[in-house]
Amino acid sequence: MVLTATSTNNVKVYTVSGSNLARKIPDWLARRKRKELQKDIEWSTRIELIQDFGFPEAALRIKATPDGTHCMATGLYKPQIRVFDFANSSMKFDRHTDTENVNFLIMSEDWTKSVHLQNDRTLEFHNEGQMHYRARIPRFGRDLAYHSPSCDVLVGGASSEVYRLNIDQGRFMTPFQTQSESGVNVVEVNPAHQLFGFGTEDGTVEFWDPRARNRIGALEPTIPNLLQPVAGTRGGFEITALDFRADGLGAAVGTSSGHVLLYDLRQARPWQIKDQQYGLPIKVLKWLEPTRSYSGDSADTEGAKIMSADSRIIKLWAVESGKPYTSIEPPCDINDVCVSPGTGLVYVAGESSDIQTYF
Repeated sequence: MVLTATSTNNVKVYTVSGSNLARKIPDWLARRKRKELQKDIEWSTRIELIQDFGFPEAALRIKATPDGTHCMATGLYKPQIRVFDFANSSMKFDRHTDTENVNFLIMSEDWTKSVHLQNDRTLEFHNEGQMHYRARIPRFGRDLAYHSPSCDVLVGGASSEVYRLNIDQGRFMTPFQTQSESGVNVVEVNPAHQLFGFGTEDGTVEFWDPRARNRIGALEPTIPNLLQPVAGTRGGFEITALDFRADGLGAAVGTSSGHVLLYDLRQARPWQIKDQQYGLPIKVLKWLEPTRSYSGDSADTEGAKIMSADSRIIKLWAVESGKPYTSIEPPCDINDVCVSPGTGLVYVAGESSDIQTYF
């Protein structure tokens, strides 16, 4: 079977698996008509990168484990968690939950420890065998992050406070009181120096020092000539995505107006502003550093890239110049995007029963 490919700026993107690649047939019908399907060329030559790589209705979130051997995804209906084994190209197990998932974190090198933020104001801690513990937070949560040196799970939501659950002591600590009146949409931890970043509904990004537990700075991004400002925000938009660069100095900020701003933390003004062109909130931001060849030289001559995604399209563009590199437009609305390190594979969780896979 020939893989479907699209080319943007002479960069080919192959559709490895997904609902637009192979014909979907219900499992019960496939079992009943197995002999007839063996004569069907399209069915017999279909490609499934990972068996049962999807959900009955839609996928909500997807993340790869730090060791790169598994990936974990949440979806519905019914609300459930699924873990997929890359080595065996199959689903390892699925586990049903009481409510839908908002976001989750993998807290170990493999899939055995994870924390899930649910839409009923609960935090669920899962191990390899079962749901281990459930804790309830005062307000509905929107995002979470994990600070490993202090063992704090940070949860931001429909409140000016960022809640701190210490899993070493097993209790809630004093929350961080932000200056946002509407709530906190995004919570991130800088991988280099552990600086906390909180993207607020008011359109600001607050930075907190975990050692002093105080706010040490804030960004108030502005976008010139914004056509549809959001009432009640300082810059006319909300902060919907945030990602720190591995060197500790770069920060990418996504807005509800569909703009991406790149900052050096030593400066108050962005050095790059990109418009996603669709006016939809940015859902996913990721820094993609250039890979190294076997000789030690950089295999990518254009340097680092930014991957920005809204509910309609995924775009990759150069950090320094802002030049477009390529784009991916799945056949369904995008909920989350996962990049498998060192493989070139991109997994897209969206409003489809299949998890789309691109190379």
